[in-house]
Amino acid sequence: MIERLQISHLRNLTQVTLHSASCNVIIGANGSGKTSLLEAIFLLSRGKSFRHHQPKRYIQHHQDSATVHAKINDGSTLAIQKQADATTVLRLNQTTVYNQSILTEQLPTLLIDPSTMDMLEQGSASRRQLLDWLVFHMKQGFHPQWVAYQRLLKQRNSLLKKTRHLTQVQLAELKSWDKGLSNHAALIHHYRERIFVEWQPYFSESIAQLLPSYAEQLSLSYNAGYDTSIALDVQLNERLEQDLQLGYTRIGNHRADTHVHWRSTDTVKSNDPQTTITSPVSETDVNRALPVLKEQAANVLSRGEKKLLITALRLSQLPLLLNEKRSNDHFKPQITPVVLLDDITAELDDRAVNILLSTLAQLPCQVFMTSLTDDILPLVQELWSEPSMFHVKQGQISLT
Repeated sequence: MIERLQISHLRNLTQVTLHSASCNVIIGANGSGKTSLLEAIFLLSRGKSFRHHQPKRYIQHHQDSATVHAKINDGSTLAIQKQADATTVLRLNQTTVYNQSILTEQLPTLLIDPSTMDMLEQGSASRRQLLDWLVFHMKQGFHPQWVAYQRLLKQRNSLLKKTRHLTQVQLAELKSWDKGLSNHAALIHHYRERIFVEWQPYFSESIAQLLPSYAEQLSLSYNAGYDTSIALDVQLNERLEQDLQLGYTRIGNHRADTHVHWRSTDTVKSNDPQTTITSPVSETDVNRALPVLKEQAANVLSRGEKKLLITALRLSQLPLLLNEKRSNDHFKPQITPVVLLDDITAELDDRAVNILLSTLAQLPCQVFMTSLTDDILPLVQELWSEPSMFHVKQGQISLT
């Protein structure tokens, strides 16, 4: 848990020091700097901003760098400095480290904000990262395999972009990379699949709370990004000509995805007495006797329901991670997940906010939430015994 947070020259936060509690509410108008505070915590944990990937966009004007420093409850200190040219300096306990994953392990951070509310309709990257966040924190062997896979993939794609006709030397080099990719892919899939299986019941429980009327109709699936029954290098060799034409690698762990499917509990008879349709169908579908068994939930739910679904996806990860932490010796007991809620009352209705905060209050996690108004304070004070309340105005933060 973060005990003290210091931020320098990040957006309109020139010099800010914050002493935080288990629950922290940051109130302020749009543009006041409240989201920038969450951005700073995320930057320290992940090494990147959730608002913009270029450091010069969030480093204060006329400044060379932005710095975030935190003291956590076991006495450790973490710090990150981002320079305008994207150079990064990382420190753990005043010692320079060279891998962001070291800080990420010390400060697991989960973000729920308006920008994540479209992940069902976006490309697979954000949904894949959703699963990989869990796998990273629960399986120590995952990250080295993922890094090695990404390195080989970058080399392979670079070669594919250079030419459409490989020399014998290049072909031999590519086959060597493919073999390495295949070995790493098998382990990455193994880790992802195991965690996905463990995640499913927690997701179902979260759906039962947030979308109870759809509890029997929503299901979670995982796609590995390639046919796992065949070695990846064999499949890459079979698709080499197409990959050369396109200039990139089309299958593999980097194309993995998680989907939420909708399945109707209603059954509709088609014109064919042997066909039963068990998913939402139109009259046209019935007349054409199209047996659609599944559909993407994003195509069926309203925008408000999608928000609840995405919140359920995020929320269901915490109890799984915390249960793993209690039962696994490699987790330090002092490490507390940090949940960042940005203007969540603008995205969810009162019932959903109540369920979300009630669930978080029962978990050993630290919460930072922002709000335009103080309407949420009575609920927070009811759920947490000693929450901290902050007011932000023009980059200045005061305790209220």
